[in-house]
Amino acid sequence: MPPSPILPGRRPRTAVRGAAFALCLATVLAALPLSAAPAEEAAAPGPQAADTAAVDIPFEQFTLPNGLRVVVHTDRKAPIVAVNLWYHVGSKDEPAGRSGFAHLFEHLMFQSSENHQGEYFAPFELVGATDMNGTTNSDRTNYFQNVPTTALDMALWMESDRMGHLLGAVDQAALDEQRGVVQNEKRQGQNQPYGQVWELLGKAMYPKGHPYHHSTIGSMNDLNAATLDDVKQWFRAWYGPNNAVLVLAGDIDLETAREKVTRYFGHIPAGPDMAQPPVDPARREETTRSTLEDKVPQTRIYRVWNVAETGTVDLDRLQLFAHVLGGSKASRLDRRLLHADRLVDSISAGAWGSQLGSSFMVMANVREGVDPARVEAAIDEELSRLIAEGPTAAELAQAKTAFRAGFIRGIERIGGFGGKADVLAECAVYAGDPGCFRESLANIAAATPAGVAAAGREWLSAGDHVLTVVPGERQEIPEDPAVTPAPFELPVPDPRYATTPSAVDRSQGVPVPDDFPELQFPELQRARLGNGTRVILAERHDVPVVQLSYEFDGGYAADQGRRLGSAGFSMAMLDEGAGELGALAFADRAESLGANLGAGASLDGGSAYLSALKENLDPSLALFADMVRKPRFDPAEIERVKASWIAGIRQEKARPNGAAMRVLPPLLYGDDHPYAIPFSGTGTEESVAALAREDLVGFHRDWVRPENATLIVVGDTTLEEIVPLLERHFGDWRGSGETPEAPAVGDVARPAAPRVFLIDQPGAVQANIFTGQVVPSTRHPGATRFDIADAVLGGTFSSRLNMNLREDKHWAYGAYSFSPGAVGPRPWMAFAPVQIDKTVESLQELQREIAGYASGRAPPSDEEVARIQAQEIRGLPGSYETASAVLSEIGGIVRYGRPDDYVHRRRAEIEALTPEQVAQAAATLDPAALTWVVVGDLDRIEQPIRALGLGEVAIVDADGNPVVPGGGAEADASDDQAAEPDNDAADAGAR
Repeated sequence: MPPSPILPGRRPRTAVRGAAFALCLATVLAALPLSAAPAEEAAAPGPQAADTAAVDIPFEQFTLPNGLRVVVHTDRKAPIVAVNLWYHVGSKDEPAGRSGFAHLFEHLMFQSSENHQGEYFAPFELVGATDMNGTTNSDRTNYFQNVPTTALDMALWMESDRMGHLLGAVDQAALDEQRGVVQNEKRQGQNQPYGQVWELLGKAMYPKGHPYHHSTIGSMNDLNAATLDDVKQWFRAWYGPNNAVLVLAGDIDLETAREKVTRYFGHIPAGPDMAQPPVDPARREETTRSTLEDKVPQTRIYRVWNVAETGTVDLDRLQLFAHVLGGSKASRLDRRLLHADRLVDSISAGAWGSQLGSSFMVMANVREGVDPARVEAAIDEELSRLIAEGPTAAELAQAKTAFRAGFIRGIERIGGFGGKADVLAECAVYAGDPGCFRESLANIAAATPAGVAAAGREWLSAGDHVLTVVPGERQEIPEDPAVTPAPFELPVPDPRYATTPSAVDRSQGVPVPDDFPELQFPELQRARLGNGTRVILAERHDVPVVQLSYEFDGGYAADQGRRLGSAGFSMAMLDEGAGELGALAFADRAESLGANLGAGASLDGGSAYLSALKENLDPSLALFADMVRKPRFDPAEIERVKASWIAGIRQEKARPNGAAMRVLPPLLYGDDHPYAIPFSGTGTEESVAALAREDLVGFHRDWVRPENATLIVVGDTTLEEIVPLLERHFGDWRGSGETPEAPAVGDVARPAAPRVFLIDQPGAVQANIFTGQVVPSTRHPGATRFDIADAVLGGTFSSRLNMNLREDKHWAYGAYSFSPGAVGPRPWMAFAPVQIDKTVESLQELQREIAGYASGRAPPSDEEVARIQAQEIRGLPGSYETASAVLSEIGGIVRYGRPDDYVHRRRAEIEALTPEQVAQAAATLDPAALTWVVVGDLDRIEQPIRALGLGEVAIVDADGNPVVPGGGAEADASDDQAAEPDNDAADAGAR
């Protein structure tokens, strides 16, 4: 489930650079009350509302004699299996003095086990696992990975080895290492604007002694006080098979699952049956308030209630209540505070389910110059009105459609956050019934306006806490001192549990397979519309959804000669009203269809997208066509979005990574290059403020035109069906005026010597280090070789940078490198958020790693190259599980002029690479021409960095403007063009 706004438990241990974590569908899937584990038998379909039948997740289940519950879902669309193991233990189970233990143990279980030495990720990388991670929240800990079908034995061996054979490998060194990593994870979270909020809200909402009073990540004091005996006893208590649920989803059947799970897990003895805390939503009767001063760009209001636990009809109804109140673009709070009264830059509402009690929250970013009291009063009026009157029939119908559509899209995936395995595991753990989602969907479908209003009246009429975060100096929140934990005596395991004889010789090591499934990429079918647009279709009939992306030229690079942010802002305005529909009516229409629509820009192009339910494809296409062809660009909406956009730029500058990435790209590309612009596409406050309607109309006329565009379609349709529909809605569309030439994205000279730029972040507990330089285009013949070379250095969890700064030194939660795609010369960048007292040492380590690798003094080893080759090649069958992944790959084929069989060609090229070729590609980097950007508290890091002699040092602000002694910037960016950095400092830029 998504992280609770009170108890942010999902703190991923990132396995692969750039992993995208989708939110789980707990907003739809509230579980039933806890009950005993079911007997060994196939699950009956169970009662369903009529409109949920098409989106069921069929499953079967059995229980081993040692108590391990196993749920099996068969989905043969790809030769992969999702392995998802949930332990029913989270931060709620931590007694005083042991806060953070569940999360700490999540990390420890990614270390060696008794029969596998080294990082847990290593064998999974060799078999091409995807969607691999582990998370902890207040109520549970889970581990998950998608593996090729032939690697299922390996995955089960590994999961069973850490369940049944871990403690012999947990020593003081492992504890110290992961304690350091977790503490840097905590620093990383607290170092963000508003990053201390969750700690405060937990303490405010729950009394001391309540299981949700403390945060999932725990206190530094408790983590420091943890002993080896403490953590081993914790493991013995909670990580037995009888406290776990294993879900296998994908290319698997019940009998195969039974045989394999019994073989690998059956011998593991049960642990004690640990009592779960009693349900206690901690209802509150009084309104309480608090204020936090922090280095934030604008005032933010959090208003929170404790509400019914997961598995209740009230929580399902509160999901609908939240959606109507503030959960959509046309919600009541959006209509009132964002559109009508213009009091906020953004506002939202949501309900998050948890085992003992749930959370309902309204969050508002207050517009500059607005009294927060006015915002609170307006929220209260809308809340009171909805409680009193309930939603209208139309509002409720739209909310139901949105939930159903979200569920359908979510269960396309077998694993990962919110996939089918997650849904089944969540229900099995909290309800004892893997199919509890059916009742939740039925509750949603059956909800009435009166019932939704009653749930709001029951839970939201009193007892809220209002936390207001205001701009100012960062305040350090003191931690409670560590207390001596009470003795932790374990119950004796129940004699009803039994084991089966072990049939696995673990001394032989991990069973890595010899053969792997072949890549299956859908055939690309082509057509052309009467307007000149090329159509590419990839059929996917797994779920009744059709996705489209209309790909255009232009992009952020087309801001050259225009005001910065023109491309991004113009594309973002396409869905703010189109045709006959204003912004709110457009949002209403989209939601009533269950459609997701929008548009955006990237470095070299723009795109408009649609995700439509198959049953509503034609009317969704009609709305999509209006958005693309006839955006309204209403002046009032432009001004509203401008204010929110500018606030977003300020938020970006307040975040350490955002500030660094505003500065670095202009430094890398220099004067007058089209890429020396905000890579986020946001522009500057000044340039966006100066945008006029004619700027947007002009950009749309020049770059959103059909004749050179490609329309990609992926999903539940055929060429015979989709082309006539597209022809009907787009065939008569024609561009007007001359087609502009694409920006000239030529070569870039590297600097003659290293440079270092510092950005002050007073009070920071971390320093965010970035370094980069320009490398050849994505279209360059050697681009794939460079990608593999970069992966060895910093592109995966087991790469050199991360293993050094995280796993060896534990100075950082993660350290990675990446090179985003570009038609012209692309940027290569490495980054590491590190504890601030290790800033200089981390800079030295990064420089040493990069220099040794690029110079050939520390070339890629055979093992490193083989590992990356294995990840890339063997992970391909699992990489295209979803329609969106296929659509994204086709987008790259279009953008970079690749052949239709590019995926197969790239596979063959990677397979043939030698370590010598990878070493040659690594030499693309020049350690003597790196540009460094460091964001941190200059009082602590400036002088040590200057003394390091890494390069000439300059201090700049978050726009790249040089900071003069005594404070202030020397120059501001131009209103209508990218600022021009020189060799000493940059002027403008963005992430």
